[in-house]
Amino acid sequence: MNSNVKHVDRWSRALSAAMLLACTSAVSTAFAGEELRSQTVKFQDLDLNTPEGVQALYGRIHAAAWRVCSGTGDPIEQLAAPACARKAEARTIETLNLPQLTAFYRMKNGDRTPPLSASR
Repeated sequence: MNSNVKHVDRWSRALSAAMLLACTSAVSTAFAGEELRSQTVKFQDLDLNTPEGVQALYGRIHAAAWRVCSGTGDPIEQLAAPACARKAEARTIETLNLPQLTAFYRMKNGDRTPPLSASR
């Protein structure tokens, strides 16, 4: 009887893993077929030479990433929303290439490595 329990448990784990893989595949396929969603984040009103200005910009980027990634309310899309938002946030901060914002983002996410800087 104990071997039947193990067999059923393995079967349910395999089925769960297959379902998760199917959901992940469906999410990536759905995103591939859609237009890339975006949202403009304005920050000309912020003083990025102050910690408050940098923190406010980060907050705007963070909020916009979540709005873009969880926009439709589709349950499968909601599962992918956290990873999507993290990726969108990181990509936006990298694209802006503002040292103060990059440093704040790294601190907020536990990355203590100093930002790279280039000079000619």
